[in-house]
Amino acid sequence: MLAQERKYASIVPILFVSFWIVAFDNFSFFKQLLKAYPFEAHTLFVLSAVAVLFLVFVLVFVLLGWRYTLKPVLILFLILASVENYFMTTYHVLIDETMIENALQTDLSEASDLMNWRFFAHLLGLGVLPSWLVFRMRIDYGSFRRRVVEKLKTVAAVVMLIVAFMYPLSDYYASFFREHRVIRFYTNPLHGIASLERYLRLRYRHRNVTLQRVGTDAHIETKDRKRRIVIMVVGEAVRADHFGLNGYAKETTPLLAREDIINFTDISSCGTTTAVSVPCMFSVYDRGSYDTFKGLHTENALDVLHRAGVEVLWRDNNSNSKGVTERLGYVSYKTPEHNSVCIEGECRDEGMLVGLEEIVKKSDKDMIVILHQMGNHGPAYYKRYPKAFERFSPVCRTNQLESCTKEEISNAYDNAIVYTDYFLSKAIAFLKSVSDNADTALLYISDHGESLGENGLYLHGMPYFMAPEAQTHVPMVLWFSKGFPVDREKLKARANNSYSQDNIFSTLLGLFDVKTKAYDPSKDIIKP
Repeated sequence: MLAQERKYASIVPILFVSFWIVAFDNFSFFKQLLKAYPFEAHTLFVLSAVAVLFLVFVLVFVLLGWRYTLKPVLILFLILASVENYFMTTYHVLIDETMIENALQTDLSEASDLMNWRFFAHLLGLGVLPSWLVFRMRIDYGSFRRRVVEKLKTVAAVVMLIVAFMYPLSDYYASFFREHRVIRFYTNPLHGIASLERYLRLRYRHRNVTLQRVGTDAHIETKDRKRRIVIMVVGEAVRADHFGLNGYAKETTPLLAREDIINFTDISSCGTTTAVSVPCMFSVYDRGSYDTFKGLHTENALDVLHRAGVEVLWRDNNSNSKGVTERLGYVSYKTPEHNSVCIEGECRDEGMLVGLEEIVKKSDKDMIVILHQMGNHGPAYYKRYPKAFERFSPVCRTNQLESCTKEEISNAYDNAIVYTDYFLSKAIAFLKSVSDNADTALLYISDHGESLGENGLYLHGMPYFMAPEAQTHVPMVLWFSKGFPVDREKLKARANNSYSQDNIFSTLLGLFDVKTKAYDPSKDIIKP
């Protein structure tokens, strides 16, 4: 007769998974902890923090782990922790509500840029392997009464141990919770799960919110002026200090430098992700009062322009409009179905310009065309431009940025800006071609910036209060046809003033002379 397979008490897999997650999936947490509390000087506190974190996981699993939930909960935590740990250690990001929102709005193509063999090796080694061991364990749950009694005893014991580890070092913990709140954001996957819960709760709360109308009185009084056509280019992940017009050492914007451009040097983004910055910049709210759900349930600048009689066209080579044109519609240019410039495995931004001339000729109304770029979407910067635009080399030809030198990363990133420079120059050339019968203008602004390895940070998405300037300082340029009624000299004199994406709402209305109570002249960059 075969020996009967051993059964384990339910506390065994709980202790195993708690140890595994603390030991192998919380590198970022302990890195931040040791940065604030060096081990040599704060040995007892650091060891106490390790023990407390382990006990917190034990407590969570004991409370959530019943007969039919224990293994699913443990496996879910292991998989989540391994995935979060990869992104936290590789790109040094934080998993908060903003990052969750960004992830939920990322399409398959963008997500694939973040996947590589290291990700799957990480997932297999730190997530799937321990999950398989937990799945294979035979657990002796006992009777319901016994389980309840054991659970109560275990919870009491764990709570007493937590108190025992924390009480002698209460001064340390008081300082930790008061002065180092950010370190707690790195507890993996606890903070990510808590952030997901807050995000879903906020989304549920806003599920039946009525759309708030803005600018219901919007109209254009001037009847004797020429038609106006404005192209607004929403860039992707371009940081201001790598923009040639801002004095960058590399010439990344040579074509724009030849145009009569008004370059704004001090522009702040509304967020550090596309999911926040894009809807926020079109919103009537400023950064301090904006949140995603309020933005989605409030009309924006494009709604107001449309109501005033301006024709609105959104062409998108990014993931989508992030809800901005939900009521007005948009066309995706990420596939050859609409984009005729798909080369080297990527549909290029310049494809969004194809066919605009016919659309402009068919209408005699004022028109705003929004072109949402793929731009400098990372981490595969080398994919964001045709080979002909590879001006700087050597370049990083992988999405594993940590395996490239800073020079290689910067070169690939800068080549993508060179392509954006070309794209913007083509947009300006188009506007010049239709300027005989219309006053035309171009507004370019990036949604957010990008970290390229400074202090170990890559990509974007850090909480705004702790984000580096590289992620929040963005470029912005304006170009006007000769007949456009604007005082260029005064505008150039203000080009070094501090502005932000909070100014975009009223600036867009001002470009078309839209009269409405929602318009704030103090926020209109062009006509302050």
